[in-house]
Amino acid sequence: MLTLEITDTDDFLPIQTVCDFATLVGTYARGFSIIIEPYDERMPHIPDPILQLSCHDASLAIKPVFDRFQSVVITSGTLSPIDLYPRLLSFNPVVSRSFKMSMTRDCICPMVLTRGSDQLPVSTKFDMRSDPGVVRNYGKFLVEMVSIVPDGVVCFFVSYSYMDGIIATWNETGILKEIMQQKLVFIETQDVVETTLALDNYRRACDCGRGAVFFSVARGKVAEGIDFDRHYGRLVVMFGVPFQYTLSKILLARLEYLRDTFQIKEGDFLTFDALRQAAQCVGRVIRSKADYGMMIFADKRYSRHDKRSKLPGWILSHLRDAHLNLSTDMAIHIAREFLRKMAQPYDKAGTMGRKTLLTQEDLEKMAETGVQDMAY
Repeated sequence: MLTLEITDTDDFLPIQTVCDFATLVGTYARGFSIIIEPYDERMPHIPDPILQLSCHDASLAIKPVFDRFQSVVITSGTLSPIDLYPRLLSFNPVVSRSFKMSMTRDCICPMVLTRGSDQLPVSTKFDMRSDPGVVRNYGKFLVEMVSIVPDGVVCFFVSYSYMDGIIATWNETGILKEIMQQKLVFIETQDVVETTLALDNYRRACDCGRGAVFFSVARGKVAEGIDFDRHYGRLVVMFGVPFQYTLSKILLARLEYLRDTFQIKEGDFLTFDALRQAAQCVGRVIRSKADYGMMIFADKRYSRHDKRSKLPGWILSHLRDAHLNLSTDMAIHIAREFLRKMAQPYDKAGTMGRKTLLTQEDLEKMAETGVQDMAY
């Protein structure tokens, strides 16, 4: 193409893709797999062959960075558990530190919802997710929450199919109508234009005081890059644990590679990946020290130590033992108390409306030392 001096390269994108594919196949002997799927498993009667080149080794992508730069700093709010990253990226960290969030007040309130108001456990485990009791309890919980939380509420689901199914059920049972009496409802779709329009209208509804609920999907476009700071996100609910689709051929190939190469167990990686995504979702709600918001993990599996311990330290430091095994009624009570506390006057210095009471003795000492005209 260079020899022929072709300027309009857009017409040749397919052949560039083939060349890139062939280059990668020829460059790396390990870390890649070629996966051929003759049809989509959801529609096996329709032939739809796909040839995929899948990269299983993240260290291949970051190696040029390590080679080029003498000092590399990797920092994020979701690097948890921090000891797994050196193994995944094949490097020896010189310094590895996990910091708590330094805040002047307890402006985040994480909770784990394990039961509905009827004491039935809630979870999106495959054998429970279609249970009418679970769907009803999730819906009733959200109805209660939107009636007490001001402004914006963001809900994350584990997949598009689960979100579509649960919203359809809520619509049939009248739960969606109850939610819409309190706030407007907006839904993320796989269409970028539709989602952008829904987000814009969600923000307008929050700005004008009507309040809104935004239904989104973990690993979706909204979860990856949209912030719901200030009044756009006073509550974020993570319905379920966002595990990847475990029957995916690409995921199975990657799990096998990680087990054979880095001795990382399949269960450990899946849990690490799911909890990182959950932290990514709930972290959208807080973006400054003056901000505040509640984070609710609505699944009984979050109460288990092996799952909970993989959340980032800045969330765990605010997650009290008393908030680990809540029913709907208990969560509502805690939410009311938290919102009442956050409604107190707060200045950027972090004094939160505190007043210093001075005794006569203090005033006399200040007069002796020449301290005058102090506003208390």
